[in-house]
Formats: sequence, structure tokens, C-alpha cells
Amino acid sequence: MKSKDQSGMYDVVVIGGGLAGLISSIELARAGFSVMVIERKHYPFHRVCGEYISNEVRPYLAHLGLDLKALGVKEITHFRFTSPSGRALDTQLDLGGFGVSRFRLDFALYQLALQTGVEFCLGETVNEVTNGLENSFEVHIQSGRAILGKVILGSFGKNSKMDKALKRDFVHEKPSYIGVKYHIRTQFPQHLIALHNFQDGYCGISAIEEDKYCLCYLTTRDNLRRYGDIANMEQNILWKNPHLRRIFTESEFLYERPEVINGFSFTPKQTIENNILMVGDAAGLITPLCGNGMAMAIHGGKIVAEQTMLFLEGKISRSQLEGDYTKRWKEQFASRLWVGRTVQRLFGDEWLSELSLSIFQNSMPMLKWVIKQTHGKVIVV
Repeated sequence: MKSKDQSGMYDVVVIGGGLAGLISSIELARAGFSVMVIERKHYPFHRVCGEYISNEVRPYLAHLGLDLKALGVKEITHFRFTSPSGRALDTQLDLGGFGVSRFRLDFALYQLALQTGVEFCLGETVNEVTNGLENSFEVHIQSGRAILGKVILGSFGKNSKMDKALKRDFVHEKPSYIGVKYHIRTQFPQHLIALHNFQDGYCGISAIEEDKYCLCYLTTRDNLRRYGDIANMEQNILWKNPHLRRIFTESEFLYERPEVINGFSFTPKQTIENNILMVGDAAGLITPLCGNGMAMAIHGGKIVAEQTMLFLEGKISRSQLEGDYTKRWKEQFASRLWVGRTVQRLFGDEWLSELSLSIFQNSMPMLKWVIKQTHGKVIVV
């Protein structure tokens, strides 16, 4: 790849070094463009995430040079759904997937990006992005430095101060949800991913590397306020589902305290804000109920890189870049997000959860259809 030009300008500046940001940076650097990724933390680190990835992206990750076997991923072939009362429904996942922690996966992609020539600015927060000279942008970071770029990609996740800096429409809405994640050791089939419902939320469990499990749940901020703290809320709400009670009382919890993200929503977002191309959760967030957010972020990173290359090569204008990227993003993800938001309304309520499980028991093809609609197409390498 090439270095930044004499003025210090990069071809691409990526704000946020999650899956979408790392994937897009690798693709662009391999195509010969100068790339800077700004990430507020230092790798490796944990993220609040379900840590299950659909096999739709497996060939693509292998194409990138990622050795999934070396990462110790766990193969997942079956899905279990339980209602708050503990009733269970099992089915096979047609496509299947694998489990791996973000701690390990993101770090592996970060190392791959470094080998590819991507530059990183770690431990820094972006305050704002302003227009620069000659169709460029200035990314202002907390330390006072301004990083110049021809194209800016926003890959800063589901809850960032950048959303407020850009005055995005959804920031005026009251954030409704919190996400909580643990790593645990427990007795649970490694080939199975389970989704356990409880009042106003649902909790997923699936195997990851080193015989550990990711236990991650979504619930409302009202639940947390009602019970004062996470532990008290878990005992009074989550433990009413007997499957969750067993997990919480019989497992070894490997964190001193859980990873928590507080205050976000699933409101639809714009893919372009102030000429910044949004990708990953910054572009649109699928409900954890449907899983597969990691695969969507990986796919989104590839799409935005492909469109950005065309612009940097002079094949399309900036307006075409923004229009074509928005079109491709909607074609790939809009229906999946809509299905996710629609299906979510069936869960998180005890009565509706019980009813939904009964419906799916009597119509297994309907459950398989929902799973298929939220998993999308396999990435073509």
C-alpha cells in the first residue's frame, strides 16, 4: 500500500476499529490505498457482543487470510429457543455458524491490518469531522491533532459521542436498551446456540474458544432502574426463566464485572451523514434476537471498501459513491433489519413469548424462515 501524501492526507480515515472498520481498512490497504484507523481503545479488548458468526462469511474470512482453526472457533449447528417459563424449542441451523470472542477475532484482524500496511491511532477519541481543502476532510481527535482524509468511514458502533457531534436524527430519542456480556465456563452443548427469553429481554449463550461461553443479554433501561443494579435485576427478572437460573447459579463467571453498553436503540439510521459513509452498527443495528450482527458488519466492511475504491480510482464521483453505497447497503441489509425489528416485538413479553413458541412449535418452517431472512446471502469472494 502507499503512504499518506506529502500534505499528510490519507486516502481513507476510518473512525472506529471494530469488525466493519478493520475489514474495510484491510481491503483498501490491499488495493494500494493509504488508510488510518482511529480507535479509542487498545487491542485486544472485549466488546458487548453475542460472538456468534454465521457461516455466510466463513469463505470470505479465509480469503482474507484469517485462520479460524487457529483462533479456536467452535462449530455451531443447532438453535434452541426458550420462553420465560422454560418451555424449549430446538431446530437445526441450515447454514450454521461458529463462535469466537471479539477479544480474539478483533485482535487477529488488527494484526492482519498491520501486516497489510494500515496505520492505527489508538487510545484516541474523535471529537468532530470538518470539511478541509480540495474535497478533503479533517478528523479532529481529543489530543488536538487533525488527521486529513479524502474519504471518511464511520465505524464507531452503536453508541458513540460521534452520533451527537453529527446531530444524527436518532440521538434526540430516549435510548431504550442496555446490553450486558459475560464470559463463563459451564455445562452446555458446544454445538448449540440458545436464546432464552425473559420479561423485557432475551439472553443468548454460545460456545467460544478455550471451552468458554459467551453469555450476552439485552434488556430495557427501565428494568435496571427498577432493581437498582445489574445483579439484583438478573435475580429478579432473568432468573424467572429456569434455564437462565441454572446458568447463573451453576456457572463459573470469568469477569470480575460484566461488559456493559448502556443506552442505545434500534431506530433506523442514515448510511451517509455529513459525507461520512457509515458502516457496521453505525449504519444500522440488527436486534440481538436475530443474531448475525458480526456477519453483517463484516459484509458491510467489504461493501463500503469496494465502493470507496471506485471513487479513489476516479471511476465514480463523490455523489455517485454516496448514492451507490446507500443503494447497495439497503439491498443487502434493509430487509434483514426490518425483519429483526418486527420479530423483536414478539419477544420480551411473557405472554407473547409463550404464544410465539407455541406458533413455532406448530410451524417449524416459519421459525426457519425467520432465521433465514436475518442471515442473508453468502459473501462472494
